[in-house]
Amino acid sequence: MSEQRLKLAVIVASVREGRFGPVVADWFLGRARHHDGFELDVIDLADVPLPHTLPADLRHLSLLENRPPELAAVGERLAAADAFVIVTPEYNRGVPAALKHFLDWHYAPWRAKAVGFVSYGAISGGLRAVEQLRLVFGELRAVTVRDSVSFPECWNRFGPDGLPLDRPGSEGAAKVMLDDLAWWATALRTAREATPYAPDLP
Repeated sequence: MSEQRLKLAVIVASVREGRFGPVVADWFLGRARHHDGFELDVIDLADVPLPHTLPADLRHLSLLENRPPELAAVGERLAAADAFVIVTPEYNRGVPAALKHFLDWHYAPWRAKAVGFVSYGAISGGLRAVEQLRLVFGELRAVTVRDSVSFPECWNRFGPDGLPLDRPGSEGAAKVMLDDLAWWATALRTAREATPYAPDLP
């Protein structure tokens, strides 16, 4: 079993003008650094130039060399990650379009890796987007951890310092999710090292 630290890619899903996502993401990154089990990489979709047109066969994107040049760097970062945390709002009871488009452009890097969620929004706290994402990541052969972190009415949940008003509750939820994510990421990395997971690569 490898003793190196787990590589965790934190994906900021919202690209909306005036978005609240960076506040939530910055707080979560602080908790992930405090956890000390991960090497962090932040991928902000507002900085990722996604082409509008997808190829006819998405499995064609399984190989890095088949991706457009503008996505080469982010594709390599996803491939290097052992686990992912998606920081996402909920738009119109669903997943932000930019996030779904990003997932569709990257077909293979999620396979046999662990995924956690930090969501925020209005009354549902983004949980309806998370439930949809669990279905999508199941199709992508990823393992989503049970526990997540959620902020309903998020604009009322953070102080001017960018920290949650309910720090014990929020930090406790983040720790539970990160502990679970670390366990699954370690187990899955060990399994991938023993037997590469590629059941339907072209």
